[in-house]
Amino acid sequence: MRRTKQQSEQTRQQILVAARREFAAHGVARTTLQRIAAAAGVTRGAVYWHFANKRDLFRAMREQVSVPLFDHTELVGADDPDPLHTIERFLRGVIVQIASDLQTRRTFDILALKCEYVDEFRPELKRHARRCHELMSKFALVYERARDMGAMRGDVAPEIAALGTCVFVTGMLRLWLMDEDRALLRQRVDTLIAGHIAMLRPPVGH
Repeated sequence: MRRTKQQSEQTRQQILVAARREFAAHGVARTTLQRIAAAAGVTRGAVYWHFANKRDLFRAMREQVSVPLFDHTELVGADDPDPLHTIERFLRGVIVQIASDLQTRRTFDILALKCEYVDEFRPELKRHARRCHELMSKFALVYERARDMGAMRGDVAPEIAALGTCVFVTGMLRLWLMDEDRALLRQRVDTLIAGHIAMLRPPVGH
């Protein structure tokens, strides 16, 4: 009896759910397709029917969610009278998305902490770097506007400020993920973001 298209898609989704769970629990390198098949309740042949290899499965899992920094990087409100507020709002929104959506959080945890970007996964690292470069370019445009308006320190180049914010947010997210007992960062993240932006503002009275 031939499998229906609906049944095939259901099997594919079972595999993706199992892959995300197994990658998060054991890391990408240590997770075999056989382990994923067993977790999904299907045969290894079924996994290969839907995915050519582990990298193909990894990419499909990643594409299921919109990961902060890599996908929706529009800086909504870029024409805000206070351009730095646009950046601050974006940074807070990234944390909200990671904190409120389990699937997004688990996927980002895999991307940031559970994958070794070597061998067949090396192109994925280059892909992440391209996305970060795109985000940095958008930050730079907002910072340039802020500088031209006198809303940002004149001694900091927009490109350097943009790079600094990319370093800040990627490091902040990794530390947020590691801080499971909320003893280091999670309770202070709003203050940390506000402080990052405040350091870019001109001194009071200038």
